[in-house]
Amino acid sequence: MRLLTIALIEAVLGGVMHNASATDRPTITLEQLQTMFANIKSKTTWNLDGPLLWGYFFMDPDTKKLEAAGDELTRNGYHLVDIHRAKDRPTNVLHVERIEHHTPESLNQRNQELYALAERYQLGSYDGMDVGPPP
Repeated sequence: MRLLTIALIEAVLGGVMHNASATDRPTITLEQLQTMFANIKSKTTWNLDGPLLWGYFFMDPDTKKLEAAGDELTRNGYHLVDIHRAKDRPTNVLHVERIEHHTPESLNQRNQELYALAERYQLGSYDGMDVGPPP
């Protein structure tokens, strides 16, 4: 199910999830999120009016910076999944999750907060999100 989720979101966002850097980056737009929600609604049976499991990803070669960002996120109610080496890039990935309800507008706001966090910690990028049904 997670692979379907990631493939669906990447197809909807057209690769925008992968940012070049925190300061010089394309960002996920509200319009892209609206399209993503419409596609999830038409292609899955997930309840978009309730909580879903949202995963958020940050990238940087320095694991200490990712750990510091992860510490802040866990203090703010996110679950730290892991920090691991990226498969397709020479960098590391911080993966956190949280069960929450989003609309395109609230997810857009969350993304803005996470872009700002990536800039505060001088991370390579906030790389986007994935979503799936809650466990």
